[in-house]
Amino acid sequence: MADQLRIVVGSDDAGYDYKEVLKKDLQGDERVSEVTDVGVDADGDTAYPHIAVAAARLIRDGKADRALLVCGTGLGVAISANKVPGIRAVTAHDGFSVERAVLSNNAQVLCFGQRVVGIELARRLAREWLGYTFDTSSASAAKVDAITAYEDDGADGERSLEDAEREAADSDVA
Repeated sequence: MADQLRIVVGSDDAGYDYKEVLKKDLQGDERVSEVTDVGVDADGDTAYPHIAVAAARLIRDGKADRALLVCGTGLGVAISANKVPGIRAVTAHDGFSVERAVLSNNAQVLCFGQRVVGIELARRLAREWLGYTFDTSSASAAKVDAITAYEDDGADGERSLEDAEREAADSDVA
């Protein structure tokens, strides 16, 4: 398979059991060339922000394509991963949201909550997630570009709606 994915997995202690099951599934999937585990281990107690940011940085640095993160709710790891510039992380517990996360939002990080979703559903959603690829020529590409443009504004985040719309329109022309 030509376009195999390099996947990072990570969890805090509340998501460890699911991470291990999902990691094994990913390692056995022909669409995946490499799985990197950023923690925690069986007796680990590293706080989820550190795990999520480590995974997101691997994507940002071009060392991985996507990440699958698990904590109790899936929310904390998503919030943390989103602090890394260029990263779009989502929490999704249904098939439509997983699909749209990639196809509409080009999200590279999928987050689950071990206390929220059953393991068989998480396994199915992870398999589906591997099958989606963002189309950079789609109508959604301009929206993702707009998100990135806001991020590029820096710490103040000041940007007028008119500027964002003009840049999105310019990207449609190119």
